[in-house]
Amino acid sequence: MTTQSGRISESGFPIKPAYTAADLPADLDERTGEPGKYPFTRGVYPTMYTSRPWTMRQYAGFGTAAESNARYRQLLAAGTMGLSVAFDLPTQMGYDSDEPIAHGEVGKVGVAIDSIEDMRRLFHDIPLDKVSTSMTINAPGSILLLLYQLVAEENGISGDQLTGTIQNDILKEYIARGTYIYPPKPSLRLVADTFAYCTNEIPKWNTISISGYHMAEAGASPVQEIAFTLANGVEYVRAAIAAGLGVDDFAPRLSFFFVARTTLLEEVAKFRAARRIWARIMREDFGAKDPKSWMLRFHTQTAGVQLTAQQPEINLVRVAVQGLGAILGGTQSLHTNSYDEAIALPTEKAARLALRTQQVLAYETDLTATVDPFAGSYVVEAMTDEIEVATLALIDQVNSYGSAVAAIEAGFQKREIETSAYRIAQEIDAGKRVVVGVNKFTVAEEEPYEPMRVNPAIEAEQVARLATLRAERNNEAVDAAIADLVTSAGDNDRNMLYPMKEALRACATVGEVSHALRGVWGRYQPTDRF
Repeated sequence: MTTQSGRISESGFPIKPAYTAADLPADLDERTGEPGKYPFTRGVYPTMYTSRPWTMRQYAGFGTAAESNARYRQLLAAGTMGLSVAFDLPTQMGYDSDEPIAHGEVGKVGVAIDSIEDMRRLFHDIPLDKVSTSMTINAPGSILLLLYQLVAEENGISGDQLTGTIQNDILKEYIARGTYIYPPKPSLRLVADTFAYCTNEIPKWNTISISGYHMAEAGASPVQEIAFTLANGVEYVRAAIAAGLGVDDFAPRLSFFFVARTTLLEEVAKFRAARRIWARIMREDFGAKDPKSWMLRFHTQTAGVQLTAQQPEINLVRVAVQGLGAILGGTQSLHTNSYDEAIALPTEKAARLALRTQQVLAYETDLTATVDPFAGSYVVEAMTDEIEVATLALIDQVNSYGSAVAAIEAGFQKREIETSAYRIAQEIDAGKRVVVGVNKFTVAEEEPYEPMRVNPAIEAEQVARLATLRAERNNEAVDAAIADLVTSAGDNDRNMLYPMKEALRACATVGEVSHALRGVWGRYQPTDRF
């Protein structure tokens, strides 16, 4: 934003018209370190992209599993290096497609997955031992991971061959997104059980993607995004340690998920500051000894909230700038949004163009020639320090409530983000914040655009498949497996993922498993303060 006195960063500190060596800290070398070494300001790996580029992912999933499978094959043929699965709203909330509450939402914002049958269709003829898969799923994250593992096993692929990530970040759901099911305490237990399960059964899997992205999409500033995300990360580490896990047994598989905005310089500084803060937290506060436990590895998605339905082709430029910021900031994997996502699900052409954007950045520029090209930059180093100081102060505010969960229950993070979002909306309405094509450089008439639409018949097809599944499966075996899962939910000494896997193997549905746990743990009901 621009004021009469100059530019103000997204995080609220002034941006100077010119920076000099006087703006750099005296201990710059200690603060930055070397690439691949503590405190990882310059990146988590010594060579970064000079040996291989970041993983290029495209977030996709719509309609039926068969339709999404076709899109995944197209993306893989176009050069995608990893898949990123979007699930529909009923799946995200732990409901089956034939439940009344799911009516009208089946297959709309992602793919509908009700059972192992759907997961088989989703990954039909895709080599799960060669493709890294990210699944954006939280409250039922353990369920979808187990379905994925079961399908892999059916194809002769063992758990130690699987690579990927489940988001599994329930705390940010209470803050910014709302697809929670259970109260925080049992939800954290399920997260910790997933950590332990994957340590033994799927050792290369990233067990959580601690997400600032959705908080940023809700209006969080860069400082709020990383402060609240790292505070949530601390809560997950505490939960895992309380469950008896050694910090160096699970911490190397933690990962993070951030947004990349169009404010390129501040975003680069944000990523560098986040790495430095997390490294210090893990080494000094939790006593982690393994350097991999100190690394903040993260996936980035370009900012969907900054895409516009007006003159949507401009979004191609926005996404390119945002992707550039993520790469200069040292991301491990990247999803570039399609230019038409502000209107509807991406068309095949738009999804391919989004991938081509990454490929141009990787193969037609010199971004992969050197590590952390902004290191030593007057402005970026000064911004990195400013963001670090402000982030630590905000984390202290969260900690003043006793924990991230206590702050969530008091509504602190949500209020802070809503205040930021309101400020941004006011600035856009007043013209103080320029959005090209919206409040400046507009056109009198928009060109017609035909969005991709989801076939409403999908819901009926899913309902019919569920009816067939329930008629043909061994329902006695399902009932027995669900009963064992319910028993384990009431026993904190048992890892719930083992009986959950057996229930899913017997063809229990996502909704049936989720409802069984609802019966034990109840549902989360926000207080009036939230």
